[in-house]
Amino acid sequence: MLIDRERELEELNFLLQEGGAYLLAVSGRRRLGKTTLLLEWAAQSNLPYLYWVASRAPSTLLLRQFSQLIWQRLYPDDVMPGNFSYSQWSEAFEQLARLAANQPLIVILDEFPYAVETEPALPSILQNAWDHQFKQTKAIVVLCGSQVGMMEGLMRYDAPLFGRVAGPLRVEPLPFSALQQFYPRYNSEQRVAVWAMLGGVPAYLEEFKDSRTIGENVKRHIFRATGIFNTDPENLLHESLRDPQNYVAILLAIAAGHHRVTDIASAAAFRQLKQADPYLARLRDLGIIRRETPATVPKTKRAASRLGRYVLADQYLRFYFRFIWPRQDMLAQRLHDALWEEISEQFRAFIGQTAFEELCQEWALVQARQGAQAAWALPFTPERVGAHWGKGVQVDVAAINWRKRQLLLGECKWGKDKVRRNVVRELVEKKTPIVRKALPDDGQDWQIHYAFFGRQGFTVAALAEGQKYQAMMIDLAALDAGLSA
Repeated sequence: MLIDRERELEELNFLLQEGGAYLLAVSGRRRLGKTTLLLEWAAQSNLPYLYWVASRAPSTLLLRQFSQLIWQRLYPDDVMPGNFSYSQWSEAFEQLARLAANQPLIVILDEFPYAVETEPALPSILQNAWDHQFKQTKAIVVLCGSQVGMMEGLMRYDAPLFGRVAGPLRVEPLPFSALQQFYPRYNSEQRVAVWAMLGGVPAYLEEFKDSRTIGENVKRHIFRATGIFNTDPENLLHESLRDPQNYVAILLAIAAGHHRVTDIASAAAFRQLKQADPYLARLRDLGIIRRETPATVPKTKRAASRLGRYVLADQYLRFYFRFIWPRQDMLAQRLHDALWEEISEQFRAFIGQTAFEELCQEWALVQARQGAQAAWALPFTPERVGAHWGKGVQVDVAAINWRKRQLLLGECKWGKDKVRRNVVRELVEKKTPIVRKALPDDGQDWQIHYAFFGRQGFTVAALAEGQKYQAMMIDLAALDAGLSA
C-alpha cells in the first residue's frame, strides 16, 4: 500500500501527460519503497510496462536476463531458445526501443548501479541507444537505484548521460503525519517516540505494531540479531564505503553529540583535524550526514561559516549509533530488558534534542505552505527554517525572511512538566538581544515573532507571558494537528 506518495506520483504522471520519450533517474536510500512506488505507478497508468532488476552478477548473466525479458515481450507466442541472449547490450537496447516504436511503454531498470558496477560502459551504451533509437519513441525509461551518489553521478556534466536524464526524482522518507496511518492506536507522544527511532522509512514502520508497547516493539525487532534493523546500517556502510572503520568512528562521534569538526575529529581519534575532512565529505555525498548552519547565516556565507555542524541525516542511524552499536555486548548476551531500561533513561532527552526540535521546525514550514489557510498562520512567509546557534545562545526554531526583515524564534520543550513562564522570559529578554546582533545592522529594524512548543502544554503564567508578545503557544496536540494539515 502506498502512503503519502502523492508528490512522487504527480511528478511521474506529468511525464506521461507530456508524451514523448523520457529518461528519468529515481534515487533514495533503501527501504523507502521506490520499487513499490514505480510498480504501482506503472500499473495505474494502464500502459504496458517492463520491469527488470539488476544484481551483482557478471555482465554476461545480466545481459542474458535482460535479453530474455525483452524477447518474451517481443514474441509472446513463441518458444524462447534456451539460454537466449543478445550478443551485446547495444543490441538489447535496440530491441527494447522496438517495443516503444508505436506505443507508449514504461521501462523500469531497478538497481541500475549494480549493472554499471559489472558493466562500466553501460551508461555510454545507453546514451548512444537513447540518441539514436529511443528519442523517436514513446518510451519512459526509469533508472532506479539506492546508491544515491552513483545515481546522481549519472547526471554530472562529465557523465555520458548528462543532459539526457530528467530528475533525479529523490524519494524521501515519509512525513511524520504518515505515522497516523501506521499506528492509529498510538497517541501523539508515542508516534513522536517512534519517529525519533525510525523516521519515515516505510519498511521500518511496517515492522512495529501499535498493539504492542514501544518497548515491546524495540525488543522484538531492533534487538534481534537478524532482520533489517541490525543488517541495514552495516550493509549501507559496506556497500558504499571501503574500509568503513573510520566512517563508523565519525558516525559514533556525531551520534554521541559531537557536531563540530574539531570535536568529531577528537572523538573519532584522528591525529590531525584535516584527516576527518575526506570522510565527512564522503558521508555527505552519500546523504548519511548533512552539514547545517544557523538559519540566520546568509546564503552567501553558509559554505565558509565556522558555525557549521554535522548531524546524522537519518533518524534510525541516529538511534542505532547512539544506542545499539555501542552496546553490542549486551545484545550478544541477550540482556534485552536491561538494555531497554538503559535506553529508556536517556530516551526522553534524545527525543527532545533531535526529533522534537525537527518536528517543530517542520511545523513552521507546513504553516508557511498552508498560508492563510493554516490553523496557525505565520505573520510572514519564511525563506528558510532551521535553528539558531552561536556564541552564548541556542534557539531551537528560527524562521527567517531576509527581504522583509522578519524573524520567528521558537523554543521546544519535551519535558515531563508544563512549560513555565521563565522559558518565555529567557527567550524574549536574554536570547533575543544576542540573536539580533547576528542580524544585519544588529537587527535594529527587524521584527521578531515568537513561538513556544511544549509536550505537556503551558502553565497559566507562561500563557499570560506569551500573550504579551503575541507568541504562538503550541502544545503537542496542536503540533500534531498542524503537521497533519
